[in-house]
Amino acid sequence: MEPDHRERRRRERRNSSSHEHDAERRRRRGHRATDSQGDLLPRPHRSSRNQSDSEWDSPSPRKRRGDSTPSTQRSRQSAPLSLDAIAKLDKANAKRGGWKGYDYDEQYLKEVRAKEKALEKDRVKGEREERKRERAIESDAAIEAAARRRRESRQRPREESKRRSAAAHAQADRRERRRSHASPEKDERRRAHEERYTPSEIMEKKERRRQEKAQRMSEKKKRRVVSGPLAEEGGVNDDDSYQYMMEKRGGAGAPSELTEEELVAKKKKKKKIRSGGSDGNQAAGGGSQPSNSNLEGKDPDSVPAADKGGWLDPWSWWDTDDFNVTYTGEKVGGLPVIGLNSTWDDDVQANDKVPNLKDDFGYGKNPIRGVNVGGWLNLEPFITPSFFESYSVRDNIIDEWTLVQKLGGPSQAKQTLEKHYSSFITRQAFIDIRNAGFDHVRIPFGYWMIETYDGDQYVGQVAWRYLLRGIEYARQQGLRINLDLHGAPGSQNGWNHSGRQGVIGWLNGTDGETNANRWLDIHHKLAVFFAQDRYKNIVTMYGLVNEPRMVDLDPDVVIEWSQKAITQIRKDGIKAIIVFGDGFRGLDNWKDSPLQSNDDLLLDVHQYVIFNLDQIQLNHTDKLNFACKAWTKQSERSMDTSTGFGPTMCGEWSQADTDCTKYINNVNIGTRWEGTLDTGNASTSVLEPYCPLKSNACSCASANADPSNYSDAYKKWLYQFAIAQMISFEAGWGWFYWTWKTEKATQWSYQAGIKAGIMPAKTYERDFSCPDDSSDLVDYGKLGLAESY
Repeated sequence: MEPDHRERRRRERRNSSSHEHDAERRRRRGHRATDSQGDLLPRPHRSSRNQSDSEWDSPSPRKRRGDSTPSTQRSRQSAPLSLDAIAKLDKANAKRGGWKGYDYDEQYLKEVRAKEKALEKDRVKGEREERKRERAIESDAAIEAAARRRRESRQRPREESKRRSAAAHAQADRRERRRSHASPEKDERRRAHEERYTPSEIMEKKERRRQEKAQRMSEKKKRRVVSGPLAEEGGVNDDDSYQYMMEKRGGAGAPSELTEEELVAKKKKKKKIRSGGSDGNQAAGGGSQPSNSNLEGKDPDSVPAADKGGWLDPWSWWDTDDFNVTYTGEKVGGLPVIGLNSTWDDDVQANDKVPNLKDDFGYGKNPIRGVNVGGWLNLEPFITPSFFESYSVRDNIIDEWTLVQKLGGPSQAKQTLEKHYSSFITRQAFIDIRNAGFDHVRIPFGYWMIETYDGDQYVGQVAWRYLLRGIEYARQQGLRINLDLHGAPGSQNGWNHSGRQGVIGWLNGTDGETNANRWLDIHHKLAVFFAQDRYKNIVTMYGLVNEPRMVDLDPDVVIEWSQKAITQIRKDGIKAIIVFGDGFRGLDNWKDSPLQSNDDLLLDVHQYVIFNLDQIQLNHTDKLNFACKAWTKQSERSMDTSTGFGPTMCGEWSQADTDCTKYINNVNIGTRWEGTLDTGNASTSVLEPYCPLKSNACSCASANADPSNYSDAYKKWLYQFAIAQMISFEAGWGWFYWTWKTEKATQWSYQAGIKAGIMPAKTYERDFSCPDDSSDLVDYGKLGLAESY
């Protein structure tokens, strides 16, 4: 049989049914002949194509077990067969048994060897690549380990520094708490001392003690003995040598160039910073305690033991002036009425431009001309920077929450903040507001005025009685009130004026729903209280929540919550206009809102050019034109229900044209104007100047200058810019200026603006009107007004 034919037959046999083949192998496993190595011998040549499988598999009959052959018998002493001999023997056995070898041709053998060689080559190559990968992995691991060690070595000093810093802060806090726990006897001695002398006498005494201390320090320094090698060498009087050696020691050992008085002032400043800035906070919180003469003749024991020391105990109040201090435990809506008189008079008119307080105001016909009293019942750093500027950046005192925490917690901060409530906005402030031509006051406050929760770092409930007293002061001047709930549980916007800067926890996050329900509970208490008859003529506007940050919150969720709050507030008896914020969505986006179905609902938008990069970079003439034209059209479009929501007002605005005011962009954060606004977030940071010149010439120095140093052109522009905004917002329901009073920021204080001559003395008496043609506006560039300051 030819080799090709045999190869074909071999493939056919290999491809035959595996089942039959396996069955035959199981039946005849022991019938195949093997060689001396145990390998099966080749099958014998078939004589016919028709030979059956049984014939093919059956070997010749076996011999009996007792039979022996020469090939299987050998003595134990015979030598082992060589490989050659074994091969020959195998061949002989195969021939004797009728088995024939397979005749391989040379070409087939070459192909087999070539395949084996290729397989071996691939195997070696695979092993080589596997070793290479293992080495690479080991190398990467080594590199990563080295990098990790380097990072750890770099981080270790920083972590150690943070640990030391934290320990130092903790120690400073402990010292501060120990200092704050003054004994009652000490407080009594201090009050007696303050009552014995006038404020000027006290200041004189302090100044005299300061001078005496400076003199003692000067004498002490002159008497100081210089020791060491320099003194032994007689070089103490050698000024050049002494100066040289001090400089070689480094800055800490160099002689001071400050005067003795400057040294004393510097040490005082350091001491104030280490102590947590209590001096500055006391200054911000007001001076000496009011006389509280209305407590005379009253019995402190009239207050039940359970209420002593709380918000129902007048003897625990810092200020009792103009409060009814007769004890009562009566509450309305869960809120106390103590401090209120039982009678009131609404027959007052703020000015001849508006109706009497007892009459309907005529909203939508008569423009609202109001002002905010921001920074009073909830803190805002740029309004009262003295609460915050005493601390270092490292202290991270950035809002009311962190301030109270730094002062030792609510109980320790109570007196500091109550002093501020008592003195920052007083009866005189409401008199001055009326005299400036206003007819409304918007009063911002935080939820902690009503309720606090576990872990809150707020002084709770103390502000409540000052809100009630402020409303009565406004009533006496014929001023209507807009209640502004400025800080919601969890924070509705994450900004410092919500009480706590950072994340939004209202209608957002793990506690979002809980905080939303808390806000509804607080609304219920407030609504029931202010639904009383005594407030129906004066509390004519009631806010839901200030500036919900709807660009980060789900608008549908906020709208759903707002509708729930509106329904509840109406059910609780409030008849006032309910105010809701536009949430920075843009006025046009409130067209066809589900909230339009509610009666007496007012949309509140806040307009500032300084927080918008497109607007802050406009030159002075263009800013003025923007206020005259763009904001007027926006108000008109929003007032039309076919293009907007309907009733719309501007609840906050300012004449400031830069964001240079200290802390206006949060504590210790830069400005857009100079390009130093580094929030730590690339999407919100502004790290290139955005004054109109957009160059390094942009400076906040002139913008923050004392108003007495303003140029005539700048004063004129500020005055016209303010009036242009009034005109624009009166195309809607009107406006509330932000704000009445600040400690330093003139362009944010209407009170300071009047004094500086950059605000109308009365809101309705104006020496400017927006021209029909923008080209008729003054070109302030030609007047020499710099666009960079």
